[in-house]
Amino acid sequence: MHSVHLAVLMTSHDRRARTLSALRALEEQRGLPAGTTFGVHLVDTDSTDGTPEAVRLRHPAVEVMSVGADVPHNQALRIASRNSRSGGGGGGPLGGAPGGPTHSWTHQLWLDDRVELFPDALANLLRTAATAGTGTVVVGAVRNAYGDTVYSGRRGRSLVLVEPGEHRPEPCDTYDGRVVLVPRAVYDLVGDPDKVFRHRMGDYDHGRRARRAGVTAFVAPGHAGECVGGPDAPGSREPGIGVREALRRVTSVQELPLHPWWVYCLRHTWPWAPYLMLSPYARTAARATLGRLRG
Repeated sequence: MHSVHLAVLMTSHDRRARTLSALRALEEQRGLPAGTTFGVHLVDTDSTDGTPEAVRLRHPAVEVMSVGADVPHNQALRIASRNSRSGGGGGGPLGGAPGGPTHSWTHQLWLDDRVELFPDALANLLRTAATAGTGTVVVGAVRNAYGDTVYSGRRGRSLVLVEPGEHRPEPCDTYDGRVVLVPRAVYDLVGDPDKVFRHRMGDYDHGRRARRAGVTAFVAPGHAGECVGGPDAPGSREPGIGVREALRRVTSVQELPLHPWWVYCLRHTWPWAPYLMLSPYARTAARATLGRLRG
């Protein structure tokens, strides 16, 4: 295998302990090809718990950029990608290629800071990528503390979760953006997640666009890591809230804002786009109405 230079893209917001755990797990990867190097590019969205300071103290080779709290996840990931192409993050166990600019990376690794990689995760992803070829995206499946797969590749229009195989890769149509290895050849063809998706859906859209461009995607065998911490806030599914509040939440940037969701449906689900566009909002209104009646 040729030399591997990974540009690791991460974002954070008020998750100091989780971010540090994710970086420690990344630093403890084993079984990697000789000469493998990292350039870690972390974009922090105005954390108030000291996340940037703690990262700089414990992992000084990591490039940390602080941006405003109004920068959503997908936009922060795009900034991290831009930083990986312009330099920084060099030197040290989690730094860039010694003596070389970070724009020479061979792969980008999207890594959610709530995921603790298992010790052989990257070796498994890279081995799968080497077998599948340079034009292949490799997805790392993530499990929860109970062993259930919660993030992985997705199949079909309804985005069915793909369970990882034990010994061989499983094909997928798109992917959750928690652990994703994107080779340079794929990046040059597909680019970053689209800026129209400010927080969510940028990963699903990226996978669909990659597939349309002839790129294959596989879920690597086994689980790449574990998602730590509790579940996300219930949002529009919170019991007892009214229809108006439920619709306000479901159309917020944290869930399914109208314009990005319509763009996604129009690009990838035609001729069912009008129906699929309306269905999550109709389900949300119905769920809130039934919840109030039962309450």
